[in-house]
Formats: sequence, structure tokens, C-alpha cells
Amino acid sequence: MNIYTRKQRWKLFLLIAAMLIGVSSLWYTNILVNKLSEQEKIKVELWVKATRHLSDVDINAGDQTFALDVLQSNTTIPVILTDSKDNINAFINIDTLENKGSGIAFLKDQIKIMKKQHDPIEVKFDKENMNYIYYKDSTILQQLRYYPYFQLAVISLFLLVSYLAFSSSRNAEQNQVWVGMAKETAHQLGTPLSSLVAWVEYLKMTHKNEEHLDEIQKDINRLQTITERFSKIGSAPSLKKDNIGEVVNNSIQYIKSRVSSKVEFTLTSVPNHTHIIYVPMNIPLFEWVLENIFKNAVDAMEGIGKISVLITDQQQFVYIDICDSGKGIPKSKFKTVFKPGYTSKKRGWGLGLSLSKRIIEEYHSGHIFVKSSEPNKGTVFRIVLNKVKV
Repeated sequence: MNIYTRKQRWKLFLLIAAMLIGVSSLWYTNILVNKLSEQEKIKVELWVKATRHLSDVDINAGDQTFALDVLQSNTTIPVILTDSKDNINAFINIDTLENKGSGIAFLKDQIKIMKKQHDPIEVKFDKENMNYIYYKDSTILQQLRYYPYFQLAVISLFLLVSYLAFSSSRNAEQNQVWVGMAKETAHQLGTPLSSLVAWVEYLKMTHKNEEHLDEIQKDINRLQTITERFSKIGSAPSLKKDNIGEVVNNSIQYIKSRVSSKVEFTLTSVPNHTHIIYVPMNIPLFEWVLENIFKNAVDAMEGIGKISVLITDQQQFVYIDICDSGKGIPKSKFKTVFKPGYTSKKRGWGLGLSLSKRIIEEYHSGHIFVKSSEPNKGTVFRIVLNKVKV
């Protein structure tokens, strides 16, 4: 299991944990809301009983302080008392002055809302007439219903900001590691390279076997190119106008001489080979990108197959499509293949495509991505570069 598989599992675990927390919060708050709703219903029924009691009591009856206290204790639950024809007789805990329009019309609208929330309570103040008491949830209870959603929104926003901050910090740290590793590699290669160059010059003066010396010189030149590439990581490389077709062809010839003869290379340009397309680029770095893709293609084909390169001239951009006949890449891995450390091979660090993406997108202001891929049929990588403005 590689680091990215573990990372995806951790993300899934955290997502499930967050969902469980959210569901638990909603469930527990719903229990509290239901309990408070039942308590408010009991309070309203008690208020009804007190109202009925006071309406039936004789004027010469004794102390009715308890019933009056019950009536006065309801300071939060909106209540409206109507007759059988929905004519409003009384109401409490509803401020009609703060609402525009007619007070009666507003109270009628409130009755409609109350009917949706709770069934009315029937009460008779005399033997002939039936009255109804409508009520709705108090403001506190209504706010409590929405509280868990507000809480989840705040938590989600906090997690999002934290994730973005962490990702930014992690990317900055990774960039520092990349730059430090590249420059240290270039520095370490520089010393033995200088010594090798001196020895080659000495051998040229003392030996006459030019063929062997030429091969040694080629390898030294190659090491110098690698050193130059690493030294440019972390710096702003200079971009010069170059013929993209010629640069791609040179890279193909270099790779072709170092892989199996069973690998066939083809290069096609649109509209034609004679059409020259100029692109601002840093040749050593761009050749590094092509070599990484070519080498991965050869590995995917296990040394047997076909690699075709198509260069297409657009109005503002140039497309370089690199197609191989290898084993393909799963669609779920189209973006993951560019992550540092990802590799499907037993050997290797999984840095080639990550470096390629950095070189194309950060240094050349272009794009690189997996255009398409089919299992056991092959993969197409697309590089998009800006053309030189005429």
C-alpha cells in the first residue's frame, strides 16, 4: 500500500467520522427539541385549564392567585384564542406592532402557521360556544431546531479553512525539500564531473584511441546536462524561443539509441513537418520532461511496442500528444500519477512525472495531464505550451 492509498483511506475515515458527528448532533438535538415541544404543550394545556377555571369562577370566590400566576407564567409561547368561527378573542406573546400591515391580518397568518405546527386545543367557556386555542413553538425552540445546522456549517467552514492552510503549508514545505534536494544533487555531481573532464583532457593528450574517448565524453556531457537540470530546480530558468519540432525530435533520437530496437518511435506534426512552431522554453528542462514520459512508456510496454508523438499547432498553444501501446493507467489514477512518491514499478522513487508537472506548469506556464488511457491498449499524455507571440 503506497502513501496515497493510505492518504485516501484516512480522508474517507475522517469523512465518515465527520458524518457520524453530524448525524449524532442532529439526532440528539432532535430529542431535545421534541422534549421541549412536549413541555411547551403541557404549559399551553395548563394555561388553558387556568383560563377555563377563571372563566367559571364566581366573582365572590376565594383567592385565585395560583390560576392568575399560571396565566402570567407563559411569557415565551405565542398563543391565540378564537371562537368557533376563527374570530380572534385574545392573544399573548405576539407583537403585532413590529409587523407591517393590519394587526388582524398578521394574526390570521399566524393562525395558519400554528395550524401546521400543532392541533388546536378545544375549550368551552359556556355550554353552547366552542373556543379554540392555537399555539406555536417559542422563539427559543425554533432557534434550537436550526442550531445543529448552524453548528455544522461553522465546523465545516473551520475544517475547510484548516485543510487549505495545512495543504498550503505542506506544499510550501515540499517545495523547499524539492529545491534543497535538487541543488544538493547538482552540487554533489559538480565535483566529480570537474575531475572527469580534466581526466578526459589528459587522456586525449596521452592516448590515441579517440573512439573510446568520444564515448566517455558523451557520458560526461550527459552528466553535465543532468547537473544543469537539477541546478535549475527552484530557480527561474530563462526561456528562449526554440523550434518545438526539432527539440522533440532530438529527444526521440536520444531515447531511441538507448532502448530496445523493438520499440518503434514516430513523430507527426500538424499541419506538416515543414511547418515550424516556435515555443518559449528551457531546452534542458523540457527534454527532461520528454525523457521521463518516454521512459515510463517503455516500462509500461515492457520494451516492446510503439510510441507516437503528435505535435498540433493551435492559434495560441501547441499540443504535444505522446501515445504509447502499454498497459494503461486506471482513470482513478489520472491525477495521482503526478503526485510525488507515486509509482507502479518495483524500483524507482516516483518523482519523474511529479518533476515533469512542476517543469511544465511552474516554469513554462503550460499544462500536462493524462488525456486518455485504456487498459492493455495504451496511454496518451498531453503537454500544452504557449506559442511565441508574433
